[in-house]
Amino acid sequence: MLKQFFIICSGADTALLKECSEGEQNKYAGIGATVFFTALMACIAASYALYTVFDNYYTAIGFGLIWGLLIFNLDRYIVSTIKKRNNVLDELLQATPRILLAVIIAIVISKPLELKIFQKEIDQVLLEQKNELTLANKSQIAEQYTPQIAQLRSEILAINDTVASKQGEVDALYDTYISEAEGTAGTKLLGKGPVYQEKRDKHDAALAELNQLKQSSQDKITAIEAEIVNLQGLQKESEANTQPIIDNFDGLMARVNALSQLPWLPSFFIFLLFLAIETSPIFAKLLSPRGQYDFLLEDQESTIRTWTEQKLSQRQLLLTADNSLNNKVYEDIADQEEVYAYKHKKAKELMQLQADAFFKNQKSIL
Repeated sequence: MLKQFFIICSGADTALLKECSEGEQNKYAGIGATVFFTALMACIAASYALYTVFDNYYTAIGFGLIWGLLIFNLDRYIVSTIKKRNNVLDELLQATPRILLAVIIAIVISKPLELKIFQKEIDQVLLEQKNELTLANKSQIAEQYTPQIAQLRSEILAINDTVASKQGEVDALYDTYISEAEGTAGTKLLGKGPVYQEKRDKHDAALAELNQLKQSSQDKITAIEAEIVNLQGLQKESEANTQPIIDNFDGLMARVNALSQLPWLPSFFIFLLFLAIETSPIFAKLLSPRGQYDFLLEDQESTIRTWTEQKLSQRQLLLTADNSLNNKVYEDIADQEEVYAYKHKKAKELMQLQADAFFKNQKSIL
C-alpha cells in the first residue's frame, strides 16, 4: 500500500509500471518518497514562516498545507515530465528548466527552516536591535519635549534670579539702617534718629515688595513645574505607546534580516541539503540507465504517434484524391454545349435585370 502510494507520488504511469520488474517499481517508489517528504518539509517550513506572520496556529497550518500541496504538485510534475532519451545532451536541455525551478523551490523551503534552526541566535540579534530601537525612539521623543521643558526651567531660573536680586537689595538696605543705628556709617551718630527711621522705612517697603515678589514668584514656579510634570508625563506616555511596536519587531522580514547578519556558512550548507533533496529525483532519472518502464513508455508513445501520423496522412491523401476527382468532373461538364447554352441564357437575363434596375434608379433621381 505504501509502495503504491509513493509510485503515485512519482508521477509514473501505474498501469505501465505494473508490467515492470520489482526493481523498476522500487526505483520509482523511491523517487515518489523523495517527492512526498520534500513536500512535507515544505509544509512544515511554510507553517512556521506563516506563524511568525499571523501568530495563529490554524491559519499557519492551513496555508502551510496549501503550500505543501503546491510544492508536491510542482515536484511531481518536474519528475514526471523528464523522459529518458538516447541523447544525453537532449536530456540535459530538457532537465535544465526543471533544475532551475528546483533550486528556487529549495531556497523557499530552506529559508523558514533556517529561521527555526537558528531561532536562539536570531532572537539575540533581534534583542540587540530592539534595544537600539528603544534608545533611538526615546531620543526622538525627547527631542520633541526637551526644548519646551528646558525653556520652562530657564523661566524658573530667571524668576529665582529676580527674587535673589531683590533679596540682595533688601539685605543691603538692612545693613544700611543697622549701620546707621550703630553709628558706623551714614551720619555716624549712635541711636535711632530721623535718618535711621527713613532708612528703616525704605528697608521695610523693600521687604514688603520682596515678600510679595516671593509669593507671586512661587505661584509662577508652581504653575511652570506643573507644566513640566505634564510634559514629562506626555513624554513617558509617548514612549509607552510606541514601545509595543518595538517589542513586536520580530516578524518574518525582521527575522530574515537578522539571519543575514549571522555567519553565512551554516545557512549555505542547509540550503545545499535542501537543494540536494529537491534535485535528487531529477538527477536520479538523469543518471539512471533506461529501464523497462522507459522502454514501455516509449513504445506506447511511439505507437500513438505512428497511428496519429497514419491517420493524418490518410486524411491528406483522401482530400487530394477528392479534389482531383472534383476537378476532373467539372472539366468534363464544362465541355458540354447544353450546359454552355444554359449558362449563356441565365447570364443574359441577369444583365438585362441589372440594366433595368439601373435605369429605374437614375429616373427616380431626375
